[in-house]
Amino acid sequence: MDLALNLPVAHAESNPALLAELAVRAEDLGFAELFLGEHVVLFDDLSDEYQGTDDGKPFFPSTSPLPDPLVAHAFVAAHTERIRLGTGVMLLPQRNPVYTAKHVATLDWLSGGRVDLGVGIGWSTQEFEACNVPWDRRAARAEEYVEVIRALWTQDVSEFTGTFYSLPACRQYPKPVQQPHPPIWIGGWTDAALDRAARIGDGWYGFDLPLEQVEERVGRLRRACDEHGRDFADLSISMGGYGIQPGDRKELDAYARAGVGQFAFTLRSAHADHMVADLHELARRFTSG
Repeated sequence: MDLALNLPVAHAESNPALLAELAVRAEDLGFAELFLGEHVVLFDDLSDEYQGTDDGKPFFPSTSPLPDPLVAHAFVAAHTERIRLGTGVMLLPQRNPVYTAKHVATLDWLSGGRVDLGVGIGWSTQEFEACNVPWDRRAARAEEYVEVIRALWTQDVSEFTGTFYSLPACRQYPKPVQQPHPPIWIGGWTDAALDRAARIGDGWYGFDLPLEQVEERVGRLRRACDEHGRDFADLSISMGGYGIQPGDRKELDAYARAGVGQFAFTLRSAHADHMVADLHELARRFTSG
């Protein structure tokens, strides 16, 4: 089981120096990956419920200093050498796929091939409205955008024609360092998300799920792979946690037995100046036998 870290950008005291220090320390301690999520705008008064909490309110307040994940990861990449850089998750249907392909390829190029692109379809109608993109059919649009992005990453002359997007014959360079392209992980925990991961994903990224639900969802993902002729063993499974994460190594091992290959922990310290010590404590507790 690999250990990963959600960088604390939802923390009120987050700052660039802290992110750089935690990234370097995590790499030195043997963590496999650093994750950043995405929200381009947040709202004081929500019209939609956040599905990841019992009360329907997100764990990140509207004043959270959430940076753009790709820009922030470029900063982190400059301070590190080996640790992977993941988005957990990027809200793909809000984005232009051509720019997204360019930015991710550039980050992969700059970092020496360390990017994992986790994508989701979003939950906030208000955020979609702020981005001036339609909420309806966002899942189908996201799937088509994945095709556009892969075409730009893998074809010398890239071209695509679809329902939502048409790309004329063009060239986009630099190509990603990773071949055939950076892994694309599908986020979410619904049956539709798992089916999407089985059909078009290189992996599945879940978040804040209790162990028993992880076991059930992994079983559902395995069946979806069978339905679509995919080898389940070819899919990576990464789990992120904020409100729900293992309390000890025994519980972490149970996630591994359920099929999870990597768990991304969140530092929940009240004060940013405690986070480096907390990171070392995480490594001590979860890397020892």
